[in-house]
Order: sequence, then structure tokens, then C-alpha cells
Amino acid sequence: MTQTLLLATDLSNECRAAFSRAVLLANEHHARLNILHVLDPFLPRAALRELEKAVSREIEQLLIDTCESLGSPRPNTMIQVVTGTPYAEIIREVYEQKADLAILGSHRKHHQQDLVTGTTVSRVMRRAPCPVLSISHSTKRNWQDVLVPIDFSLASRHTLKEVLLRFPDIRLTLLHVWDMPASRELASDPGYARWRNEERTKLRQQLEFETERFMADIDDVPDLELVLEQGDPTEVLIQRVRDQPPDLLALGSHGRIGIGRRTAGSLLERLLSETRCDIMLCRTW
Repeated sequence: MTQTLLLATDLSNECRAAFSRAVLLANEHHARLNILHVLDPFLPRAALRELEKAVSREIEQLLIDTCESLGSPRPNTMIQVVTGTPYAEIIREVYEQKADLAILGSHRKHHQQDLVTGTTVSRVMRRAPCPVLSISHSTKRNWQDVLVPIDFSLASRHTLKEVLLRFPDIRLTLLHVWDMPASRELASDPGYARWRNEERTKLRQQLEFETERFMADIDDVPDLELVLEQGDPTEVLIQRVRDQPPDLLALGSHGRIGIGRRTAGSLLERLLSETRCDIMLCRTW
């Protein structure tokens, strides 16, 4: 259960959806909502003092307007305006406030990956100790369909548990991707095709067993679909999210898919730049 939720906002239009989602989640979980804005530390001190007051007033008014628009009560809130490097200050506040969940608005532009690499959203998602949500669409669209890539490693089990604990009333799709050796070279061979189909059947049976065993410890099991696809895990996930975008994609920071790899072409940056769904990244060791 979420106790403290941290919303980091720069008050841009792109962050309005994140503001609304944070209010709804704070009320849903009866959590405290801490709202953070980071100012440029190189501004003159006199200007910073005035700007801090103006930003606090703007956040207060936005909070009032958001609650009225949503028809939601005002959650228990704390507004903070600090100076520093945005991603570093957000992570610092997550640690100091022991936040259970962090929310940021998305500034990504479709198919423009270079605008995402190294940005605040990407850096916070990689380094925060708690799950981080990147919000890209309006709260008028409730989360119903949630996609979780799964390989039943400790990392993916942890992510799945986080999703089920925080968002019980969902339709859940578990995606497992397998990559067969020499599949292209031997695709036309009848013997290989039979062996591949047999392996696929055994794998599905194993995954169904693992899913049932995992869900046995969950009180309220949501509607669930297990999807098994063959191919490169990263490419299959990207294509799946493009073709059938979920309301929320939840994945871990480590595992077969490789979110933890710090490269310009990593999966996280591709997801942020090329897809149009809300994303939750759960840090796993």
C-alpha cells in the first residue's frame, strides 16, 4: 500500500496529466502527496525568493483546480520548492521522504529518441529506489489494461507483485518472449518445426503452472491473459506496445529485457520515445 507519493512537476502542460493521476492515486491509497518543483540554482537570490513564492502559489491553485475538475477531495499534501539539478533533487526527496511511489509527467515526442536520452524522466526512472511512473495520457482514461513482461525471474516476480498490490482492479496481460536458436535458418525444416511446436507447448504449460503458483498467494486475482511470443525480447515488446498499447506498462530495472543497460539505444529510452502509454519502472536490486 502506498503511504507517501512524490509528484515532481515543472508546471508545464505535459505534466498536467501526471498531476491529475497523482491526486487520484493519493486519494485511492489514502496516501500523503508531496509535490516537488525544482528551480534553477543559478538565478539571482532575490529572484529565487520571489519565484519560489510564485511557484508555490501556482502549485496550490493547480491543486485546487485539479481536485475540482476530477470531483475528488484534496489529499493530504505538502508543497516543496527547492533549487538544484532536477533529477538529483527528485531522487534526494524520494530517499528523504521514503516515498513509496514517484510520478513524473512525460515530455517525450514520438520517434525522437534523442530528446529522451539522459533527461530527467529517464534518469529518475533508472535511479530512484521506489517504482516510478511516467504519465503520458489523461486520467479520463482509467487504467484497465496492464501489460507486464515476465520471465519469472526474481526481478519480474517483484514487478508483478508491485502491480497486483497497487492496482488490483485491472485486466492483466503477462507477456513472455522466447527466442529459439537458429529459428530463421531452420524455419523450413519439418523436423525443426515439430520440435519448436513441442517446445512451445511445454513452455506454455510451465508458464501456466508458474502463474498459478504465483497467483495462489494473491487474495484478489485480476482477469489475466498469458501471451507467449517468439523472437527478440526487446523487439517483440516494442512491437506489442505499438500495436496494442496498454494503459500501463510495468517492468523491472533488471532482467532479460535489459532496462539496466546504460546505452543510448536502451529499451527504456525506446519505450519513452516510441510508445504512447503510461510506464511504471520498478527498481529491482
